[in-house]
Amino acid sequence: MKFHRAVLHHILMTLKTPFAASSGSTFDREFIIVELQDKDGVIGWGECSAFSSPWYTEETTKTAWHMLEDFLIPIVFENHIEHPENVSSLFRTIKRNNMAKAAIEEAVWDVYAKRNNSPLASVLGGKKRKIEVGAAVGIQQSEKELLHTVERYVNEGYKRIKVKISPGMEDKILSPIRSHFPMLPLMADANSAYTLEDLAQLKKLDQYDLLMIEQPLAADDIFGHAVLQKELNTPICLDESITSYRDAKQAIEQKSCQIINIKVSRVGGLTEAKRIHDLCKEHQLPVWCGGMLDSGIGRAHNIAISTLDHFIIPGDTSASSRYWVHDLITPEVTMVDGCIEVPEKPGIGYEVNREQLKRFTLCSKVFKNTFNVNY
Repeated sequence: MKFHRAVLHHILMTLKTPFAASSGSTFDREFIIVELQDKDGVIGWGECSAFSSPWYTEETTKTAWHMLEDFLIPIVFENHIEHPENVSSLFRTIKRNNMAKAAIEEAVWDVYAKRNNSPLASVLGGKKRKIEVGAAVGIQQSEKELLHTVERYVNEGYKRIKVKISPGMEDKILSPIRSHFPMLPLMADANSAYTLEDLAQLKKLDQYDLLMIEQPLAADDIFGHAVLQKELNTPICLDESITSYRDAKQAIEQKSCQIINIKVSRVGGLTEAKRIHDLCKEHQLPVWCGGMLDSGIGRAHNIAISTLDHFIIPGDTSASSRYWVHDLITPEVTMVDGCIEVPEKPGIGYEVNREQLKRFTLCSKVFKNTFNVNY
């Protein structure tokens, strides 16, 4: 594959309701949408999940744009790419910046699948015709609002519920949910809000019969998570700590967790996500696909990777209407009885709604390949 044109779209979408976590609340969501066109006119789409500020990883929308414009797009333009799996090796000279890398690698995968007239899920090796999904619930203003929100998602059919927690708020959040929904598959996400000094607090979570507690400690503390997991009956799931195959291997070897959340954007793309999936399958460590308040483009890539057979826990890839009044894709992602059907059309399986894309775009920039103009 040879690529001759790329467009970066800086977009801003407003969430239907603010999403609150221990790090703060998100009202508006910035994205960079990557549009990549090969020499035959086939277009692929990718999404950069970096936030406006570096609270989740070190990346931001602005730094990702810089990386895409000045480094990653030129690398893709300069090289003939036989297979999308080659992209990550081309990017090895660039340290980290995984979300920027993932955005353009996703677009390459989309083009590749379309050129092969196959769904992205199939070219990744996925077999599932539908995927089970859960819903994530941010920190709510009151117990009544919390229970109402959880009940709504349960009634809509979501297979499990994830709630955000923060130090000192655990019982206030988890106790009423467990009292009202004793059999609900429930997990808690801490977003690195705790330290080992909070061990006594964290051990109390065992009483709530949680599926897992996600990322209780700092992202770089794989050893600390190993210490904590020995003290808890509740399985630890690592999220921010896992940015690569190497991280996952280290976490498994140190017994830092019993579950891993694979986010395509966090690990640098679909290729690395698949490698981590295969590693976890080898070690019988369950995985699931996390969400990043994605638009339909990012959501489509999450659906595709979730069709791999070892994604055995419902992911965060909920319906478009969970977050957006209008999404960027046609048709929008829908959920029935807790499942999303995997699209059968080539590539990501959804069409980008150009009208909606334009509506949400703050600015765009077009890049043309000047490295090999005679290919």
